[in-house]
Amino acid sequence: MAHSLSARKRVRQNAKARQRNRARKSMVKTQIKRFEQTLGEGNLEQAQQQYRLLTRKLDKVAATSTLHKNTASRLKSRLARRLNDLKTRVH
Repeated sequence: MAHSLSARKRVRQNAKARQRNRARKSMVKTQIKRFEQTLGEGNLEQAQQQYRLLTRKLDKVAATSTLHKNTASRLKSRLARRLNDLKTRVH
């Protein structure tokens, strides 16, 4: 257990940051699941809308350093590829 005042404050700050980061990561994971579900249904318009929401959320989370910006970019790229595969199958 931390003894100095600054160390105790750091413990409190870390707990708050951990809670925020976990909530943000959970939000992104939920959005990814929704996107994958719409891909599975084959609904192109809905999938495009979900992809736009997902990229917006990934960018916001990457801006706060919860996710590294390259990680967010990699996820967006992989999901865009899957969306493009659906476009070619539908058309």
